[in-house]
Amino acid sequence: MNILVTGAAGFLGRRLIEALLQRGSLTDRAGKSRPIGQIVAFDMVELTGIDDPRVKVVYGDIADPEVVQRLIDANTDSIFHLAAVVSSQAEGDFELGMRINFTATQAMLEHIRKLGTRPKWVMTSSVAVFGGELPERVGDDHVWSPKSSYGTQKAMSDLLLADYSRRAYVDGRSLRMPTIVVRPGKPNMAASSFASGIIREPLNGEQSVCPVPLDTRLWLMSPAQAIGNLIHGHELSAEQLTQGRVINMPGLSITVEQMIEALRQTAGAEVAGRIRMERNPAIERIVGSWPGNFYATYSQDLGFTADENFTDVIEQYRNEYLPG
Repeated sequence: MNILVTGAAGFLGRRLIEALLQRGSLTDRAGKSRPIGQIVAFDMVELTGIDDPRVKVVYGDIADPEVVQRLIDANTDSIFHLAAVVSSQAEGDFELGMRINFTATQAMLEHIRKLGTRPKWVMTSSVAVFGGELPERVGDDHVWSPKSSYGTQKAMSDLLLADYSRRAYVDGRSLRMPTIVVRPGKPNMAASSFASGIIREPLNGEQSVCPVPLDTRLWLMSPAQAIGNLIHGHELSAEQLTQGRVINMPGLSITVEQMIEALRQTAGAEVAGRIRMERNPAIERIVGSWPGNFYATYSQDLGFTADENFTDVIEQYRNEYLPG
């Protein structure tokens, strides 16, 4: 199996590559389990820290057509497309968001169409494709109505992948992910970055700002669940995808207040007290347009899984990044 992972130097990309290497095999487009021969790890910066002869590190501009032609050839069996410009950055720089989130995706799919190889394709979508008047719990058939450039770019990519799959140019599946929490490292430009920050920073002895009201409801997934679901999505056959190629992932529905309370119960009042409420209208507007709960019936029927409680999500971060 020859696999391409875009966004390889990012948090999920790195974890995905490590999980694939440990797994050792994947199901190819013919339905056969085959050993992983090579993973092309692509990003705008060089991936470091993974020493395995099966990994080929490549870096460059995903929106450059010449780069795309070098990345994907007739031997490419599977693609995990994770490269993206995050929500607030895409809202602040429209051209960059369109170029990376949509135009590059379109160029990759068109290159695949011309190759005629129909590889498996797994990409991540976002709850940001929704907006406007939403029911308390969103169903799989709810009409998308994004209220941000990022959400619009993700929705266009979802539609494009669905049509290329319908026409059998690619065997695609787009996994509409909840907000991934808790991410390590520094805050990024995603509007949802605070969801990790209000847990990560206090646990690391630092102050954190919560920019949205306490009753804001979020749809969350832990990193471990996200990686497991990405691989599970790849392993599904085309015949199983009877209700479409764009799939709302299961998640954990929880308010910000409940997240902070779980932190208080897990790590103590002093840690939870490091969070300061300071509302940010721009972030509040973007995050407030996203659904906080889904039925996700289709994905559950397909075997995708969700975290059961937020305390375990916090403990997952503590065990992995705060040893001792």
